[in-house]
Amino acid sequence: MRTTARRLLAEDAEPPSPQDLDTLTLRLRGYMMLAIPVVETAALTWPEDDVPRACALACIGEARMRLRLEPRNGSLPAGIAHAARLARSVNALCDHYQTVGGEPR
Repeated sequence: MRTTARRLLAEDAEPPSPQDLDTLTLRLRGYMMLAIPVVETAALTWPEDDVPRACALACIGEARMRLRLEPRNGSLPAGIAHAARLARSVNALCDHYQTVGGEPR
């Protein structure tokens, strides 16, 4: 998951081609759809006043919102920006997965 996210977020990342961008975007969306319920289930086992729980649940809310969004226009730069936001959500979900007791991804 993190490897895919790094393809867009690394400082030296090359802009993907339109076809690669479609593949990356679909892969990132799929990762988010898999990670959200796992992180949420784990976070909900923590006490309600626990800070990591609150952070994980906030991250999940943002990730769900990003899944509902589409790129602002059909341009390649807008698609890359959209995919980068998805990649940041994937990284954050992986971080929270580790925080609430999961294994590194």
